[in-house]
This record gives sequence, structure tokens and C-alpha cells, in this order.
Amino acid sequence: MNKAKLIVFEGIDGCGKSTQIARLAESMRAMGRSVCVSAEPTETETGKMLRAALSGNVRRTACEMAALFTLDRIVHNTGENGIEKNLEKGVDMLSDRYYYSSLAYQGSLCDYDWVKEMNVKCPDIRRPDLCVFLDIPPKEALARIGKRGEAKEIYEKEETLTLFRSTFLRVFETLGDRVAIVDASGTPDEVADRVLAAVKEILD
Repeated sequence: MNKAKLIVFEGIDGCGKSTQIARLAESMRAMGRSVCVSAEPTETETGKMLRAALSGNVRRTACEMAALFTLDRIVHNTGENGIEKNLEKGVDMLSDRYYYSSLAYQGSLCDYDWVKEMNVKCPDIRRPDLCVFLDIPPKEALARIGKRGEAKEIYEKEETLTLFRSTFLRVFETLGDRVAIVDASGTPDEVADRVLAAVKEILD
């Protein structure tokens, strides 16, 4: 049996994570692998609290958000249908966002070292086998967000996305995790080919 992998997708808002995760899941299943797709915030009570704050309906400090995301991530790992249970069953996990987002977003707005310690030193938060970072210029990301016709979240501004993108890149340099920085410009098919090529390098 192939060893199951935890692959997480990161990127600024509008980079195309949802589309590319779905494409990768389809490709991996065609290769005979079992795949489960998840996302942060989760659908748990903690995740609902985070979604309310991200929408702007509830005001929370950056420190509150960082702590809530860490708690939600623990649940994501240890819950009944969470990361650990699926990996034990031989099911690959694809996650839309992980602790890199906490480091880039909340780590830009409050104490970075504190956010990092909470996540990378927590025994209930697994280190991924691969982080796929979909890299796109903030202006292009905002144009994509605008085409959705949905209400913007609190972080969806050009100056904020520019800050978060630069912080993501610094985070990758300091953590030592395996990261594939993938050009997210171009058609969905072109990006999907780049993502699959990066993922194939870690598959058994």
C-alpha cells in the first residue's frame, strides 16, 4: 500500500486553491489513490467562529484569530474524520490552508514567534509532506475575487495581500518544510499540470 500523504495548499486569497485541489484530487484518484479533501477553517464550532470573524460579522483581535486557528487545526488533525485517522487508513489528505496561513496572516499582525511556536511545536499538529504554494500577483488575485461576485473578506485588499504574500515567502525560508512554489498564472489546466508535477515527486 502506498504511504498516505498530507499535502496542503496555500496562497493569497484568489490564487485558485479550490480549483487546483479539486483537479489534484481527481488526478490522484485516477492513479488509484484514495483521497480526502478538507479545509481550514473546518466545519466544527471553532471553524464557525473563525468564519464569522473572517466575514467581518464578529470583531476579533489578531491574537484571538491566531489562537482560534491553532485550536481549529488541532481539531482538524485529531477529529473523527480528521487528518490522522485518514492517513492511518491509507487515505491521502489534501487541505485547503494550514499553519502557513496562520504564520503569514496572523503572524504579520501580532507576534510572529508566538504564532509559530503554537503551531510547529504542537504535538497534535502534523507537519505536511508537501506544501503547494500557488503564487500569483495580488492585483491578479483581486481581479479573480471580483469576478466571483461575492462579498469580500476582511483580508481581501491589495496592500494586505501584498504583505501576506511576502510573509508567506519568508515563512517558507525559515521553517524547513518541503514547499513547491507553483506559478498560479495561466489557465486552470496549465496550473494543474504544474501542481501534479510537483506532487508526483513525493508520491511512492
